[in-house]
Order: sequence, then C-alpha cells, then structure tokens
Amino acid sequence: MSQSDRGLRRLAAGTLLVAFQGTTAPDWVLRELEQGLGGVTLFGFNVAGPDRLRELTTALRGAGETVISLDEEGGDVTRLAYHEGSRYPGNAALGAVDDVELTRRVYRAIGAELVACGVNLDMAPSADVNTEPDNPVIGTRSFGAGTELVARHTVAAVEGLQSVRVAACVKHFPGHGATRVDSHLAVPVVDVDLDLLRERELAPFRAAIAAGARSVMTAHVAVPALTGETPATLSGAALTGLLRGELGYDGVVVTDALDMQAITRSVGLAGGAVRSIAAGSDLLCLGPLPSYEDVQEIIAGIVAAVADGRLPASRLEEAADRVAALRDWFTAPLTPTGPATTADLDALGLDAARRAVRLTGALEPLVEPLVVEVDTPPTIAVGEVPWGLGPWLPQAEIVRVAPAAADVPGLLEKAANRSLVVVVKDAHRHPSSRETVSALVAARPDTTVIEMGLPVWRPAHAAHIATYGAARPNAQAAVELLTARKEQVDLTAQEASSSSRA
Repeated sequence: MSQSDRGLRRLAAGTLLVAFQGTTAPDWVLRELEQGLGGVTLFGFNVAGPDRLRELTTALRGAGETVISLDEEGGDVTRLAYHEGSRYPGNAALGAVDDVELTRRVYRAIGAELVACGVNLDMAPSADVNTEPDNPVIGTRSFGAGTELVARHTVAAVEGLQSVRVAACVKHFPGHGATRVDSHLAVPVVDVDLDLLRERELAPFRAAIAAGARSVMTAHVAVPALTGETPATLSGAALTGLLRGELGYDGVVVTDALDMQAITRSVGLAGGAVRSIAAGSDLLCLGPLPSYEDVQEIIAGIVAAVADGRLPASRLEEAADRVAALRDWFTAPLTPTGPATTADLDALGLDAARRAVRLTGALEPLVEPLVVEVDTPPTIAVGEVPWGLGPWLPQAEIVRVAPAAADVPGLLEKAANRSLVVVVKDAHRHPSSRETVSALVAARPDTTVIEMGLPVWRPAHAAHIATYGAARPNAQAAVELLTARKEQVDLTAQEASSSSRA
C-alpha cells in the first residue's frame, strides 16, 4: 500500500466510532486506534464498575488520541449504571420540575462521573420535542412536549456536561419526537412542513448550537418536506443545507448507530457510511452488531468511494479537522473543582426525583402490601436496565407479571385484606397493560397505581403516582410517598390545628 493509500485509509478509519463486546479492548481495536481509528462507543456490556471502566479507557487512550463515547442520559438510558439503574432521574422528570439550574447540576454531575471514568463524549442530551405520546423510542428521554421547555433544558444539559470538559452530543437531529416508529427497526417519518419543523423540532437544536454544543447526532428519520424518503443521516439537505447552512453549525456531526435497521435494510453499512459522510457527517457511530470484518469493509468502502469519485477526499479531510478540533477541546485547561462524593450524587438525584413525582388521589396506609409490577418490553435504546420498587420497599411482596398472561383473579386473591400497589411503565402504549391494570382497579378501587413512564393514561378511581421515569431515585421517591404521605398529611393537620388554637 502506497503512502497516499495509507493516508486515505487513515482518513477513512478516522470517521468511525466502533463498538466491541467485553470489558477489555480487543487487540484489533487497539491496533486500529494506533492507525487512526476515530474512537469507540461503549455500551452497558463494556462497563463493570468505574474502576474497570477507567482501566479500559486508559488502555484505549494509550493506543492513540481517541474519542470515547457512550449514551449516558440519566434516567432510563444509562450505560454507567446499566446493571443497577441510574442514580439520576431522566429528562422527563427534569422537565416536570422545570428548574434549569437543577438540570444543569444533574448533567454536570453526570459529566463529572464520565470524566472520572475516562469518557469524553456523552451521546446526550435528547433535544427531541416529544409531541407524539405513542412515540416508542423517545418518551421519557425527552424533557417534554413543549418547544421552549425542551430548548431551555437542552441548553442547561449542554452547559452542565461541557462545564467539566465532556462534549455534549445533542440528538436526534432534526427531531425524533413526532414519530411513531422506532428507527432501530424501520425509517420513521416526520411529516410536517418546513415552517413547523423550524418552529418546533429545530428550536432546541438552534438553542444548543448557540450554547456551544460540541457535537450533534443525526436521526434516521425521513422528513418528506426536507429529505424526501431519505433518512436525515444520509441527507445532504438535512446535514449540509439545514444544519451546516441555515443553522450555521460547524461542530462535529455524529450519526446515530449505522447498524440500526433504518440504514442496514436500505443501503447497508458501507453504503450508509459513504452516503452519510457525503451528506455532511464527521463521525459514524457503529453499534454492537458490526464485527471487525464489517469495520474493515466499511473502511474499504469509503476508500473505494473516494477512488471512484462518489465521495470527495476533501469531505474526509474536513471531518478529520473537526474531530481534531474536538480532541483539542478535550485537553484544554479547565478550572478544577472538588470531587463530589457518592452520597452527594445520590442526594442530587433523589432531590430531583422527589420534586418530579406527582400524586393524584388519596393514599391509604400500607397493610402487608402486594406490589404487582406489570412488565414492559424494553426498547433497544434502554436495554435490560433494572427497574421497579425493588429495594425501596422491603416489607412488600413483589410480583412481576407479563400483562398478556397476568392471572388477575389469582392476584386479587393474593391481595385479599392487603394493600395492592400496581406498577407500570408507559401503560398508554401497551393495551394489555391497561387491561390488566383496569381489571385490578375495577375489583380493588383502593389500588394505588404507580406509572414509571409517561403519565399519559391512568385508570379512574385509583390513587395514581407519576414518577416520569424508572431510575432508582424515581422508585425511591414513589415509595416515600407510599409510606410517608399519610404521616405527612397528619402532621400538617396537627400543626394547622395547633396554630389555630394558639
């Protein structure tokens, strides 16, 4: 291979963020990093505690200057705490509180944990305006359905992360909140005109760009008025015309995972890589599915596209310059701050969750509670992260049921003369969950229902607790209401009575 060919291969490899299985870096990853690979994307299966993660990222950085990224949104989407659940509530809870300083503090804390583990790019926050309640992939990952709300909290999240020198990656451009299809499985469509797109979907991205967001992630969504049937990830109209041109963004553009079926079923991995770079992206994120052979084929496909004129070499050089500027930003001096303790971080997350939780109706004292957790299939973005009341209610008997197979008469018999608590996630999107909950509440109107997703639906005539997420502090805040609300109400009444007598 000639020197010019090696240089071209290095440029092509420099556009890739690869993934791998396990908690140690494979030899091929270290070897490719030495030869110019752009970086890596880590997932929950790469994380075995902060110390092991720090060892992994140290080895990766030792092989070369590299971008080390993962999805750490807090709430339901967590990689640092994939095996136990996040200590921070997610965006829906932060949006429900609507305190931008709180959002800034939470994301600064997330950034500080990432820095301590050696991660320098966070694939967060979600800037999607979740206007479609049945959205199967965004939901609690969004700050809400209001454009201004999402914009101000997106800015706070960007500022929080970047204040500790972790690059934010604002996603999913040009907006995934109005969709009813998961782009992991097919191409969703945002069928709005350009005026509404600019007014609603683009406003949070415009605000994030003005706040100095270091990177933006593309969405595999089609916007017929802008991209036709082409996903934005592959669309020059979206990435060069709109993002670079109209919005004036000159930071790093990162794709959503190219191994998602919205791309692989249409143009394939190598084809998607070439088309996305040509459209204006700088870093191509690969999920856990592609093998080293796939990575080699992608690199070869990019090189071939330059050779036959389908992809200008200048586009690779431009991408390399932007990524180099990002790496320089990682290492720029930063005023040090004292490390927060684990207790401090847990307290911050719990405070946010307590402020977000909402109660409708009246709660009764718990008597030998039976907790029925109605299982919900996880989305691909979330994965198998634990959720539920678990350790926060040790005095309860907890039963996890699949809604379609739930034995409602048996559950009611088990709950006789006991408090009945039913826990659901996004019941509005799952008819079988609603049927199970409705049947239990119809027989037991004193049931307490806890919704750990978006509180779009709730049964009539039942006390209802909405947590706006299923992270650990969301569960703890809900249990605190269950176990303490009655005492708090009684105490308040006693205080009022004492004041009136005085």
